[in-house]
Parts: sequence; structure tokens; C-alpha cells
Amino acid sequence: MDDARIAELLAPFLGDSPGERGPKHAALSLAELRSISMYIDLLLRWNARINLTAVRQPEEIVIRHFGESFFAARQLFSPAPAKSAARSMEARPHVIDVGSGAGFPGLPIKIWFPEVDLTLIESNQKKATFLREVIRNLELTGAEVFPGRADTFGGPGGDVVTLRAVERFESIVPVAAGLVTGGGRLAVLIGEAQVNRVQEGVPGLKWDHPVRLPMSSKRVMIIGSKESGSVT
Repeated sequence: MDDARIAELLAPFLGDSPGERGPKHAALSLAELRSISMYIDLLLRWNARINLTAVRQPEEIVIRHFGESFFAARQLFSPAPAKSAARSMEARPHVIDVGSGAGFPGLPIKIWFPEVDLTLIESNQKKATFLREVIRNLELTGAEVFPGRADTFGGPGGDVVTLRAVERFESIVPVAAGLVTGGGRLAVLIGEAQVNRVQEGVPGLKWDHPVRLPMSSKRVMIIGSKESGSVT
């Protein structure tokens, strides 16, 4: 897909369209747009063989998958100038994407903010193989795939844990919350009708008000914060 068209479709999610708040410097770079285009090509090829997403049209993939993911990235890692700030290895945030599937929102977060260390948790082996292929083709460093269930993940916790469009939603939210480090955040992209169930399922987090996703009347993002030293 043409880079200019990708940028046009993603503008509402980055605060670059009329009526949206946000600085113009939130726009994606040419290198980021090319990474997205390569990602889309890989997704379309693999989707013909394995069921990565029910969304088949490239423009809908950009809007529904990349758009939501970059909106989440911008909410979690702003202001945008921090994307280019020099960070030590000790300061690199660890992002864990639970039930990553085709890589959303984890991989777009990595494209937006390369300074994070990213762990994609995906128990489906074919999908895990696809995620590794995207990481290899996009030459993303500091990104790895855990090919198993979230409740068996034994690695370090995440400063940010993300969750979007997973099966057994109510049962996996507490597991995802358990992967959040003290002082960290759980970011969940869901339908508005699911918000109360998420908040009730993990009462130990301090939940922000849901933020409506651009170009959607029913989907929101909600972030829960864990106090330093607390255990969910």
C-alpha cells in the first residue's frame, strides 16, 4: 500500500486530523510507514494460509489493527519526541503483549517507540512463527516471542502489559494484570460494554476513565495502574 495512503488512514489515530488534539510531530516517519507497508504485505500473505485476522482488506487492516495499536502507543508513550531520546538499557521499558495473535498492538508499539523491550505472548505455534517472521523482516531488535500461555510465562514482568481481542477475555485479564510490575500499567482495548467486567475482574488496579478509540462508537481503551510494591 502507498505510504501516503497509510499516513492518511492513520492520521485520526495520531491526532493529526481536524478536531483531534495532539501535536503534528506525532506523525509517523517514512521509515515507520515503510515498516507498516512491509508488515501488511506479510500479514496478507500469511493470512491466506493461516487465520491471523478476519479483516482481509488492506485499508481496513490499517484502520482497525494498526490504527488502534498506534493510538494505544501514543497514549502509553508520549510525548512523541521521547521516541528519539537516548535511553540506557536500564531505562528501557518492558512491554508484554498478551495473546498477541497477528501482533497487535505489540508490534506497532515497537515500531512507534523502538526503545521498548517487547515480549509477544502467543500460544498458537503458527501465529508465533508469523510473529517471528515479522520481527525478522522488520529487523526489530529487543523483540521476542514466547510461544506459550500467559499463565506459564516465567520471564520478567512488564512495565506495560497490553491486551486486545483475546479469547476467554474475562479469565485472561487477571492473568495479564499479574504480569504487571509494581508501578506498571495494564492497557486493555475492548468494547465499551466490557469495561465494568474488566474493572470488577481486577479491582486491585487503579483504573483511568475509558478513552474512546477514534473512528469507533463502541470500542475504548482503559488503563489500570498498579501501585509500586503491590501484588494483584
